[in-house]
Amino acid sequence: MAGKLWGVGLGPGDSELVTVKAARVIAAADVIAYHCARHGNSIARSVAEPYLRDGQIEERLMYPVTTEGTDHPGGYDGALRDFYTASAARLAEHLRAGRDVVLLAEGDPLFFSSYMHMHKRLVAEFDTEIIPGVTSVSASSAAVGIPLVEGEETLTVVPGTLPTPALAARFRAAEAIAVLKLGRTFVRVREALAQAGRLDEAWYVERASTQVQRVLPVADVNPEEVPYFSMVVVPGPRNSPVGAGHGTQAPGEVVVVGLGPGADDLTTPAVAAELARATDLVGYKTYLARVTPRPGQRIHASDNRVESERAEFALDLAARGARVAVVSSGDPGVFAMASAVAEVAAEARWQGVGVRVQPGVTAANAVAAAVGAPLGHDYAVISLSDRLKPWEVIEDRIRHAIAADLAVAVYNPGSASRTWQVTRLREILLETTSPDRLIVLGRDVGRPEESLRTTTVGDLDPAVVDMRTLLIIGSSATTIAPRPAGDLVYTPRRHDG
Repeated sequence: MAGKLWGVGLGPGDSELVTVKAARVIAAADVIAYHCARHGNSIARSVAEPYLRDGQIEERLMYPVTTEGTDHPGGYDGALRDFYTASAARLAEHLRAGRDVVLLAEGDPLFFSSYMHMHKRLVAEFDTEIIPGVTSVSASSAAVGIPLVEGEETLTVVPGTLPTPALAARFRAAEAIAVLKLGRTFVRVREALAQAGRLDEAWYVERASTQVQRVLPVADVNPEEVPYFSMVVVPGPRNSPVGAGHGTQAPGEVVVVGLGPGADDLTTPAVAAELARATDLVGYKTYLARVTPRPGQRIHASDNRVESERAEFALDLAARGARVAVVSSGDPGVFAMASAVAEVAAEARWQGVGVRVQPGVTAANAVAAAVGAPLGHDYAVISLSDRLKPWEVIEDRIRHAIAADLAVAVYNPGSASRTWQVTRLREILLETTSPDRLIVLGRDVGRPEESLRTTTVGDLDPAVVDMRTLLIIGSSATTIAPRPAGDLVYTPRRHDG
């Protein structure tokens, strides 16, 4: 009979963290296999050493390359593929001879481990069993002594080998974070944490669970002293340094975020992460009602007509050390709070307060996508609200946009106190364009009450348009493509004017 292949997780480094089952299987195996670099030493073997017995065959699987270059015709990846294939063949010889083989894996065998490359090559022919191990993530979290994730928080595990922009994007969008594969990558990981505004929350753990374990803030680490077997952990929002009493108080800042047009799945992960990290949520009460605060967050709701006061309030909170999320619907830079915050923040007294904007899906994009691509070519975005600009300016811009043959996304078409603007808009359109010009009406797009309707300038009924409706006026090229599953409205990219 063929032998059995065991993938045995050894945990993060402390031999006492090897499971009882792993210790029993190691002691009983005929063959003990482990990977190592060219120097021949194996951390996995040293962890398993208390459980080895005399007479066992040892197979040392030595990597042909680690981080250096190679003259292999397939490059670095090709060299490793050939190595894994040859290593699997060596283990297969023992298995076919009836010997049970234990392949040692630091941490867990299927968590960033070399064992998985053997498993994929041998599992079809031989009986295999995997013994899970304590991961370095768990050991590093224990070393820091701060809860990593709590409640509904999510954990993002990231390899430090990614490029800096990709790392920063993931760090911005994440709640709790674990970064593996440091060593030479540490400098760019630290830079990405700084770019994402997460550096003050991050902890460095070196050789977790061992006698030489080190734990310190990432900002205090000497990059020249970082080994491969180290990790960065960033606790989730409930246990971050801000407001949690751990580490150094991070500087306050204001982040203006856009929730998107309505559906939860149209709120970007980056915005969700900013909301989770904030100590204070500031915004119009209707928009804040869409956010589920975590325990401990302070909510500051206000009326929709006090944008400057709201911005000043948020900046004042941040000046006193709070991390403030100013909440807008859609995108915060489109008729929303980003410009209000920026305008107030430009005053000299707020120069020391950090301000960032995290974009969201716009209502115009959501309505356009719901019907096809009516904004597929040049377009304008105009608000019909005359609260912050005269109606004469609005009317002039509408006329110029139509004269330029642009598609037009129309925001804020009406409200309880503004009931005549859509009627006047229709009159302007009848004066300046064909009554056959297409118009899309999207109301509450992305929400359960969503309604969509495509009509024309001539058939537009102003009475069906309210504040929750967005209009898209097509250009002369906008057309309808009949489809069995629903017509598509689109403006072709080629447009000769």
